[in-house]
Amino acid sequence: MKKPVVALLGRPNVGKSTLFNRLVGKKVSIIEDTPGITRDRIYGNVTFSNQQFHLIDTGGIDLANETFNDSIRAQAELAIDEADLILFVVDGKEGLTSNDFAVRDMLLKSNREVIVVINKCDSKLIKEHEYDFYELGFETYLKVSGEQNDGIYDLLDMIIAKIPKFNEEVEDDIIKFSVIGRPNVGKSSLVNALLDEERVIVSNEAGTTRDAIDTKFTYHGEDYIVIDTAGMRKKGKIYESVEKYSLLRSMKAIDRSDVCLLVINAEEGIIEHDKHIASYAIEAGKALVIVVNKWDLVEDKEQSQKKWLKDIEANFQFMTYAKVVFLSAKTKKRIHTLMPEVLTAYENSKREIKTSVLNEVIQEAYTLNLPPTYKGRRLKIYFATQVATQPPTFNIQVNSKGLVHFSYERYLENKIRESFDFTGTPIVINFKNKGE
Repeated sequence: MKKPVVALLGRPNVGKSTLFNRLVGKKVSIIEDTPGITRDRIYGNVTFSNQQFHLIDTGGIDLANETFNDSIRAQAELAIDEADLILFVVDGKEGLTSNDFAVRDMLLKSNREVIVVINKCDSKLIKEHEYDFYELGFETYLKVSGEQNDGIYDLLDMIIAKIPKFNEEVEDDIIKFSVIGRPNVGKSSLVNALLDEERVIVSNEAGTTRDAIDTKFTYHGEDYIVIDTAGMRKKGKIYESVEKYSLLRSMKAIDRSDVCLLVINAEEGIIEHDKHIASYAIEAGKALVIVVNKWDLVEDKEQSQKKWLKDIEANFQFMTYAKVVFLSAKTKKRIHTLMPEVLTAYENSKREIKTSVLNEVIQEAYTLNLPPTYKGRRLKIYFATQVATQPPTFNIQVNSKGLVHFSYERYLENKIRESFDFTGTPIVINFKNKGE
């Protein structure tokens, strides 16, 4: 059972982004405070009433002269294809426009479940338009105000009632890894190179048109599953160039993976969207390997490799623990270097540290570099313990977590990494007040 997807759809300026923030919650993660990560969020995970779903915001559709142009249609198609439920957001203050009806027509043909969310209902002007919205012809309507946070819980209740129940799948012992990255970086070629094509594929199960493809294969006598996120069923430049599509597909695959392979095109270099995709893998706590593909097209490989490693370090400062593999999926050159790194990242993500040894390392780090005082108070560390794996997660008991500076947290992480091999995996440190 895969995590359901809910999409916010509608013309610009109806308040989709505000609703998105209300539904996801404004919990800002450390990832977003890191240089090089784009801050505007178009995907989020929502947990409400013991149920979870992905939320996608198709905000920022640019309307030229009120015409329903190709890029708008492509974005609407993306949302409709991917979603189990559509939140069709309309503006209670302004009323309906021709573009609302154009979106309506697509939704009626799609046979998707739709909730019409009449936003901005805190406006007095709502009374002028209130009954016009029923012309749209859907069954379910709800009045909300994203700005004032009115009706948001009712909306969440309604969403939960209409989407499939999500249960974490009971995983077997097979290691799963996903191949993620922008369109046209060579994800499918990499999967084919790994499978070697002549190899007997135990199963090749294509999911529905909305799912990535899982393929089981054998490496050194062990079974693995590779999840290919490249398989776009729809052709057409506009559809394929919408970066949000590749990102959503990546997110859904990341969710089900033990390790993520972030594929970058050696011809093009690193772009912002590569970082965006990587940030979701880290946020999901997944082990990671960076794959620089199309290495056969690079001249002066020795100098280029040095330059690439510098560029990766500069652009991915938030994941310096990830190993980098240079290969060519097309010619299969250096393809043998990939699986060992995948397995190392996986093993390290499951590493468990004895409590006594962990405390020795943390106390030594503390003594070597005492945190600065703040308003006459200094952070004290009492006890550390590992509470989870995948990713390795540590709770550190302190006198006051408000005294923990981001740079000191980074220092402790570096000390943990110096003492234990966590290559390829993020680690999480939670500070807890004594008695929490």
